[in-house]
Amino acid sequence: MNKPMISVIMGVYNQWDIDALKRAVNSVLAQTSSDFEFIIWNDGSEQWVSDELRKLCVLDKRIVLAGRDENRGLANSLNECIKLAKGEFIARMDADDECLPERFSKQVDFLDENPEYSWCGTCAELFDENGVWGYRSMPEIPTVKDYYRYSPYIHPSVMFRREVFDKETGYLEEEETYKCEDYEIFMRLMQKGLKGYNIQEPLFRYHESYASYNLRKPCYRISEAKVRFVNYRKMGILFPFGWMYVLRPLVGCLVPGFVIGLLKRTEGKIARAERESLNGRFDTEEKIIEVPELRVGDSLVRAKYGRLS
Repeated sequence: MNKPMISVIMGVYNQWDIDALKRAVNSVLAQTSSDFEFIIWNDGSEQWVSDELRKLCVLDKRIVLAGRDENRGLANSLNECIKLAKGEFIARMDADDECLPERFSKQVDFLDENPEYSWCGTCAELFDENGVWGYRSMPEIPTVKDYYRYSPYIHPSVMFRREVFDKETGYLEEEETYKCEDYEIFMRLMQKGLKGYNIQEPLFRYHESYASYNLRKPCYRISEAKVRFVNYRKMGILFPFGWMYVLRPLVGCLVPGFVIGLLKRTEGKIARAERESLNGRFDTEEKIIEVPELRVGDSLVRAKYGRLS
């Protein structure tokens, strides 16, 4: 069997919203670039979630389901997927997000045409149970200062070259990087002299609901502050302004989740309005892209994607 061009990797732990999981899987299977394997790692989910994952395997022979009974976290799940991966490129995916149909083809084209970059992410539409509500623009060519506010890449939108992980140890499986393993690896890769890029199109849909803003516990924020401190110092950006951003996650412990949600919602809606103003003055009607129907067990999954451009 020929090796696939792309290995899509996704860790799943107790994804309670099975419909969201089905849509996520469907959005991968519906890509215009079909030369991929889809590795799903079951990270010790409850039995009924595991049963649903097994049902998904019958959808497509490109799906590879693996995992273990014990939950070990996302970093471990991704490292295990990388060990199994056979592709030239490794594309991230999360169990509640959605890829737009041309995501893989455009990322592969970019990396083929720009060998100086080791990975590329994309901008994203933000959505919740009510549909698309916002937009997130990412810096095109992130610099060290773009790591101050938050990670300059939307982790599940990123596609890496395989050799990135042949030369590196992968994601750190440490307590202090739990919930910020993506932030840490991008800073570590940058310190190695590797470069990333963000395609300036919304090729991805990132799930962000009001409930999302209440999930980060104080212990995770403390860990993030430590990750920031260690890496800012190595990157030479700790002084004079880096200290303020080291403290940023700790300050977040004092801010109620609904306030953070309000701020992020406002920011996302403003970004969406600005994009519509720039790209859709003459045609603001939302375009719908339909992908084929897929059956999962006895249910029918049909995804529709509303595009902002």
